[in-house]
Amino acid sequence: MFTDRSEAGRLLADRVAERLAELRRSDPALSDPVVYALPRGGVPVAVEVARRLHAPLDLVLVRKIGAPGYPEVAMGAVVDGVDRQTILNEDVFAATGGDAAGLSRARSRELAEIERRRIRYLGDRPQISPAGRVAVIVDDGLATGATAKAALSAVKRQGARLAVLAVPVAPADSIADMLRYADEMIVLQTPRDFWAIGPFYRDFHQLSDDETVQLLREAWARRDETATGDV
Repeated sequence: MFTDRSEAGRLLADRVAERLAELRRSDPALSDPVVYALPRGGVPVAVEVARRLHAPLDLVLVRKIGAPGYPEVAMGAVVDGVDRQTILNEDVFAATGGDAAGLSRARSRELAEIERRRIRYLGDRPQISPAGRVAVIVDDGLATGATAKAALSAVKRQGARLAVLAVPVAPADSIADMLRYADEMIVLQTPRDFWAIGPFYRDFHQLSDDETVQLLREAWARRDETATGDV
């Protein structure tokens, strides 16, 4: 059990650094990673990964599309960007009675929330292109995998040289499916008996917007100070 997301991030960061070092030995071009957090829960984890890699930190703005009547169940996800993309879990969509009109309405709602988060979290800070780089997608864990799949698809479409998914915990039976989207998957714990992410953390409180913004601002300030030689 992890104490909190920050501890999980530090442990995950070591594993990610080791794996990227191995990959660079066979392909020196894999030397320019950028870390993308899935907000909100992925931000404290990604902060630690970015710090360990001495890499820039950014966000992939993705939202789960909940199933009709079961909002906690992901029937898909939508990811923002120039080419907005929807990943649909066809089995869940069919099993929960989804239809095209309902999907369209849900997609519009989630895109509106993505836009709100963009303004709140990023302001006028330009986002970092993954083109030609190692894109490390980080979250606090993997449940259905819908948002991670959408994020991985997005960075690949934007030209990432390598798309890596890094999470502290994921169900063992999800790995093969996720490797259809990720070039590499780095996970600390892969339990067979898995029902939710929360039980693997002592502190798994829902982050507020204010907490998320503070974590991002502090990480960006440290990065900017290092780049200018002020630390």
